[in-house]
Amino acid sequence: MFKHAIVRKPCSEMVDGLTTAQLGTPDFALALKQHARYVGILEECGLGVTVLEADARHPDSTFVEDVAVCTPQCAVIANPGAPSRNAEKESMREVLGKFFDRIEEITAPGTLDGGDVMMAGNHYYVGISERTNREGAAQFLRIMQKYQLNGSLIPLKKVLHLKTGLSFLEKNNLLITGEFLDNAIFKRFNRIVVDEPEGYAANSLWVNGKVLVPKGHPATKGRIERAGYTAIEADVTEFQKLDGGLSCLSLRF
Repeated sequence: MFKHAIVRKPCSEMVDGLTTAQLGTPDFALALKQHARYVGILEECGLGVTVLEADARHPDSTFVEDVAVCTPQCAVIANPGAPSRNAEKESMREVLGKFFDRIEEITAPGTLDGGDVMMAGNHYYVGISERTNREGAAQFLRIMQKYQLNGSLIPLKKVLHLKTGLSFLEKNNLLITGEFLDNAIFKRFNRIVVDEPEGYAANSLWVNGKVLVPKGHPATKGRIERAGYTAIEADVTEFQKLDGGLSCLSLRF
């Protein structure tokens, strides 16, 4: 069960954020409303939410998941692979120091985005992507081994981050779509398949027995509910325009 979450308010400069989505320019005023509702949902799920102020120096800084990975044993400061985002990690050290006694770090030449790390119990799947290289992933797994945890490396072919196409929902349930469907490493899970037209909903978010689902994906929402969860819709259209999803907007621990 999670007790805490860390989020950062979007800044008006988000309209200049990194994107491959080709969905248009984000509406900043609407993004603020969507973000506030996202925080409210986390609180409704029982989390104490630390809300960091917007950082105009970094247009993508609302996507806090990429700058750190929080585990039950330690926090790991990531080393984001996009040069324009790398410095976001600096302000997160102090914030995480208020919650964690043990803080580890990924260092160059290794790069790691938190969006490429999926925790499934005591096992960590790490995507090798344009943002996370093999050195960064190997460093992360060595850190996990210090705490008697293990992991696997997953080379990505199409998606930006591992959790673009996968979400672990506890109870051995896994949302899965796209290039991961044929990967034998995920056959041990109870797979909840997300059809291609709703592929964005593969990045849904388990929080204390409930699952946040992006608004507008009824088939996926229905499958999650039939798996026994309460599904809560969250509208994040303006963050989708920047390749961001539900997990990207918070650190949970």
